[in-house]
Formats: sequence, structure tokens, C-alpha cells
Amino acid sequence: MVLHVTSKLSELAATSFCPNFRQTKAIRIANDEAFSITLKRTSISSVGKQRIRYEKSRGNYNRKYSPLSCVGLTERTVSVHEKDFLQVKGVTYRPPGSEAKLLDNVSFSLPEKSLGLVYGPSGSGKTTLLQVLAGLATPTNGAVYIGEEHTDCTKKPSHPGSLSARVGIVFQFPERYFLTDTIVEELMFGWSRQTQDPILRQTLTLRIQSAVYAVGLQGMPLEMNPRNLSDGYKRRLALAVQLVRMPDVMLLDEPLAGLDWKARADVVKLLTALKKEKTLIIVSHDLKELSPLVDRAWEMEMGGILTKQPWPSAMTK
Repeated sequence: MVLHVTSKLSELAATSFCPNFRQTKAIRIANDEAFSITLKRTSISSVGKQRIRYEKSRGNYNRKYSPLSCVGLTERTVSVHEKDFLQVKGVTYRPPGSEAKLLDNVSFSLPEKSLGLVYGPSGSGKTTLLQVLAGLATPTNGAVYIGEEHTDCTKKPSHPGSLSARVGIVFQFPERYFLTDTIVEELMFGWSRQTQDPILRQTLTLRIQSAVYAVGLQGMPLEMNPRNLSDGYKRRLALAVQLVRMPDVMLLDEPLAGLDWKARADVVKLLTALKKEKTLIIVSHDLKELSPLVDRAWEMEMGGILTKQPWPSAMTK
């Protein structure tokens, strides 16, 4: 099978909305801060007009009210936090048959095309969090939103509304999980080989082309055994396998683990480019090398308690 790499990864798009309101104006103030929007609604029971201001304090937003003149048609000027692309709300996870919480009321959010870092001691629940976000484990409580949609953690991976359909995950030491004898077979793994649908085959070919080009594998013979690749290129291939699926969010568990300095630098460079196309969450102990890429950071404490941390000051801990 011969592939000619000519295509690029497509851009993701996400829109936000406010239920029951009509947005008429938006003024951005600062990244990860509040921004002002003017909203209108009609209400026969509301005859007042007031200003609501959300002020940021210790990572939270507190409401501040100030009354304005009374009007028959309610008009509100509200300052709200930007609705992030990925939102995790109150996720708790207890393994079946156990009362021990591996994740305890975890909540966080991340804008589109940005990178979030989760760090903390081994055994605190970082990998468990990735497994829940990838749809590999069903949370006991809580919800996950991607874009404007609530993703059902209980749906089968083949369902378009499932987490597994919208999230890609690259495990620690992913090269240990290669299953085929050629690069192209690894990229195609999981796709039906029996289909004769020309549209599906063309779609798969284009996705493979895009993924190969995105991770810099276009110079490698696709009939090569993936186990013969260098460690750095094995990581590239593992990323490409997930990119073929066109996920909205990419999860990476210790992407720099076990690599020499050059391969680590190459992976960091690849993540820099990938961040322009995808929303990334990385679990890692390598804070210094990833620091320039990080937009938001959280520390996982023992017992699965996640706390947002300032960045880059968290590196000094």
C-alpha cells in the first residue's frame, strides 16, 4: 500500500452559547479571566434590571450584584467566565465492588487548543483520571462535557456521543502495545478490512496521510516493522494511531518517559505543533521540559483530589 502524504490536519471548531439568552455583545478582557457580554431576555415576571459581575478569587468566580434602573423588558449585563471546550464536573470514581475513591469530586476545565498538565505523586489517581476521560472507566458520579455536548460515559465506543469516540489516549510506554508487523497496519488497526465502501476507504487513506504528516513519519517506509523504529519515532507512531481517529481531545500519559534527551526534545516539539490542532491533557513528572507549553496545571493529591495550581510557580514545589 503506497500513500502520498499531501493533506493537513483539519481545524477543530467549537461554539459556545447561553441557554435562554441572546448574546448581543462580547468584549474579551484577558485569557483565563472574565469577559463582558450583554444578554437580553423577555420576562413578564421580571421588571428589574441589575448588573452581575463575576470576580475571580483563588481560581473561583464570585457573583457581585448592583441594581440598575427598572425597565419593563429585562436587560442584563453579565460578566461570565468563558465556557471552556473541555469541562469535567464533579467526577468521582470508585472501582466496582470497592468503597475506596480513586477520584474524589474532580472538577476542571480547559479551553480548546490548549494544554493542561496534571502532576502529582505516583498512585494518586492521575492515570485513573485519563482512563475515565477516555471512556475506559465509567465514573461513579459526575459528568464530562466536550464543546457544547454532554458526553455519555456509559455509551459504547462505537457510539458517536461516547467519550471513546471523541477522546484519544496514548498510554505510558505505548510501544509495548503495538499489535501488528507494519506501520501502516498499526495505523489501520481497528478499521474494518472487509469493507468495499470506496468512500470509507478514501476517508481512512486521507486520515492516515494526515496523521503521518502531522507527526513527521512521512519519511518512513510504511511497510517497516514498528518495533524497529527508534524510541522517539515509536512515540510518534503511537500519536499517529490516535490521530487517525480524529479525536477532539488527546490524552498523554508520561509522553517523555524512557526517552533520551534528543527524543524528548523531538516529542516536546511535536506536542508544540499538535497543540495548535488539538486540546491536550498530559500527565507527567517532567514539569520543566513541558513548562513552556502549559496553559493550565493541576496537582493530584493522594486520594484522587485535584487542585488547580498557578503556573509556572508550581514548578518550584
